[in-house]
Amino acid sequence: MSEPYASGPEVTERDLAELHAQLGRPARGVVEIAARCVCGRPLVVKTAPRLPDGTPFPTTFYLTHPGAVSAASTLEASGIMKRWTERLREDVELAAAYRRAHEHYLAARAELGQVEEIAGVSAGGMPDRVKCLHALVGHALAAGPGVNPVGDEALELLAPEWRPDRCTC
Repeated sequence: MSEPYASGPEVTERDLAELHAQLGRPARGVVEIAARCVCGRPLVVKTAPRLPDGTPFPTTFYLTHPGAVSAASTLEASGIMKRWTERLREDVELAAAYRRAHEHYLAARAELGQVEEIAGVSAGGMPDRVKCLHALVGHALAAGPGVNPVGDEALELLAPEWRPDRCTC
């Protein structure tokens, strides 16, 4: 019987093999597992701001779990990102919370190093628009509830299809 998956952020050889299976290619620049499925498999990886080949990489929290990726893609196809972007223009509190999420994202990436080419750029369209639910859901899963309001709301909408507390591996 193989060893169980780790429960924390440490990246094991088993995690790297699972990430390769999830992504269909080797994972690049992984510094930790930012969120795990209840079974222990990776959901979100924390990625270096500069990949090993030197490419700047702004997506610090990268959603990898196939079920979550599929569910986020389905939600994106519904046109909800345009509606959320409009809400950001109308709802001052939501816009402020989303800006704080952007600042949280930048601070988390800064802990890994500074990359001039992506300075001030977070992910998912933050802080002014909603562009990529995969990035926002990844951030919400890694940071926990209450940090990224759009990511949190997306997770609520994904729940009928995919939830982080139910293994679909």
